[in-house]
Amino acid sequence: MTHLSRPPFALLGALILACLTQACATKEKMEGLYTLTNSNGMRAGIIAYGGALVELTAPDRSGKLSDVVLATDDLTGMKKQTAFFGALIGRYGNRIGHAQFTLDGQTYKLPNNDGANTLHGGPNGFDKQIWSAEPGSSPEGQTLTLAYASKDGEMGFPGALSAKVVYTLTSHNELKIDYTATTDKPTVVNLTNHAYFNLAGEGDILGHEVMINGDRFTPVDEGLIPTGELKAVKGTPFDFTTPTAIGARIEQDDQQLKFGKGYDHNWVLNKTDASLTKAAEVREPKSGRVMEVWTTEPGLQFYTGNFLDGSITGKGRAFNRRNAFCMETQHFPDSPNKPDFPTTTLRPGQTYHTTTVYRFSAK
Repeated sequence: MTHLSRPPFALLGALILACLTQACATKEKMEGLYTLTNSNGMRAGIIAYGGALVELTAPDRSGKLSDVVLATDDLTGMKKQTAFFGALIGRYGNRIGHAQFTLDGQTYKLPNNDGANTLHGGPNGFDKQIWSAEPGSSPEGQTLTLAYASKDGEMGFPGALSAKVVYTLTSHNELKIDYTATTDKPTVVNLTNHAYFNLAGEGDILGHEVMINGDRFTPVDEGLIPTGELKAVKGTPFDFTTPTAIGARIEQDDQQLKFGKGYDHNWVLNKTDASLTKAAEVREPKSGRVMEVWTTEPGLQFYTGNFLDGSITGKGRAFNRRNAFCMETQHFPDSPNKPDFPTTTLRPGQTYHTTTVYRFSAK
């Protein structure tokens, strides 16, 4: 097991140089930081704690590379922060209402860590675990394979779950994330990544222009649990079917925006199967950076950093409200309690597999 010391990113220069001369990702032995690079100079930094993405550089329209994700400066900060910066989320991403669900007639009680609800797998979810890590390569680019074995009953979830996540940084400036899992008992699973993006590199994200390929979203109650309705976005502040600045309507007098203190909702993507399709696109006008989100998942949680308050710091600055956005590809929140939502049940003999791609370019 490796541990990060202060600061974990100070040796990036040496890591990058090593990566350029090797065919696979490199690991700095003392720091526990793995760095993937591609031929275009992009790099992705990932740590074993929480499988967290702590650095991701992307070029602007002039070719300048900047880090576009938020992270703290050391492992101590990562453990203290409660914003899930860049972490792998499980066993169940997003919220489960009243911290319980029923599967095959049996009710499972979960620890509540978000009011009366369970958020992102509970207080000791996959984001708080040390994942085994194996750097490597594929025809697409450098890879990092992470694995975690979740015990039966961990955080109240049934079944021993074997989870594997592969990060790949491709030559097409894509960060590809493949998730797989198997179980020995019926369970529920909904894995995702909780990266916080800012395509300008700093400042607020209100000027970022967003398109989401979803004609409906799942309205929530005051506790941010879906009501079960699939509501049309047309005529609401949730209509991002054409590119719209995040700040254009975020302060409108809308009950759903008040519940989330901004956008913190799941969009129902316009798709009928589990093929890899484009879910969203974000453009930052000043830098020209563009991020496309492609996924096999049916939903996308769009969150605008509404609960960041400056108390978490990293990379030379405090992270204030709306300094970043998240696009968490997923099944819908509270699906185990919503039989009309796409199922998140995984049974023995089945393999859970999803893919998400964050593709970067500049215009």
